[in-house]
This record gives sequence, structure tokens and C-alpha cells, in this order.
Amino acid sequence: MKASLRIIAILIAISPLVAYGGGDPEFVKLPEGYENFSNYATMNRANQKQVAKLYANIAAVASHTQDDKSEAASGSIIVMEIYSPRKDADGTPIPGEDGIFEIDTLEAIAVMENRHTWGDTYSAENRTGDWGYALYDPSGMPKENDLDCVQCHTPLKGQDYMFTYQKLVDFVKNIK
Repeated sequence: MKASLRIIAILIAISPLVAYGGGDPEFVKLPEGYENFSNYATMNRANQKQVAKLYANIAAVASHTQDDKSEAASGSIIVMEIYSPRKDADGTPIPGEDGIFEIDTLEAIAVMENRHTWGDTYSAENRTGDWGYALYDPSGMPKENDLDCVQCHTPLKGQDYMFTYQKLVDFVKNIK
């Protein structure tokens, strides 16, 4: 009986970590109208058979105008729509003329939000610098995440914790 109670207590204690590993929708919300942000890149996701459409709000675009050493201002938001690609009869993703896989179905929406004012309420262990993360399903509901956002983004400190940092900087340079 005591062993069963211990197991239940452990499961209850870690359940929030399992449900949203690497992201926290309590703090990082899915922004309404993000489709009106700047679409700075559409690309195949590295090491995955997925397509990503990336959007940056005005604060993110404005803060990456200086040079390759710029960092996001507080209030910057990056949104990544994650799509499964169309596949041929063998299950291989079908590339378009530009090499980017043809889009089939929206699978998830990832959000990075930068706030200098998170404070102690949003644990620094669940962020990279001032960037917080969350993952949503296509209907806008929080989605379980098998990946740990913080673990993957932490090594990218020199590029403002973003995998697509250079794409955003290049986009900003091209709109001037």
C-alpha cells in the first residue's frame, strides 16, 4: 500500500514536466493574429521530415536590425508552424521546386517569447535567457512536447538562442 502511494505521489509530482516538457503555456501564450507577423522563413526542419513556417512580430524584427550580434528586445515573439509534408507512395516527403517539402497538414505551433520581466514566477530553469517556450496544437490548445526546448536552445546563446537567427537577420537586412 505504501509503495502504491509513493508511486502515485511521484507521478503527480512529475506530471507537469511530462505534459509540457520544455515549454510552459501558462506563461507563453499563442498570440492571436500571429499570421500577420513577418513570415521570415519557410524551410525543411533539420533532421526531421517536417516543414516550418516562421513568423516574427514587430519587436523581434526591429531588434535584429543592427548586425549579426543583435539580441531580441523584450516583447519579441517568434512563432513556428510545424507541418507534416505530403509523401509519395513509399512514404518519402515530396520536395517542391525550391527543395522545400510540399505541405500537407499543420501539426503544431511552437512559440518563443522574450520577456525581460519574467522574474521569479517563471523559473529560469524553464527558459533560455529571457526566452520562454510553449507548444500548441492547430486548434490553439497546449500540446504535449516530447522535446525539451530549453535543452536544445541553450547551446545557441551566441545566436540569441534561435536556430533560425541568421535567417531572421538576413530577412531584416533584405527589407531595408
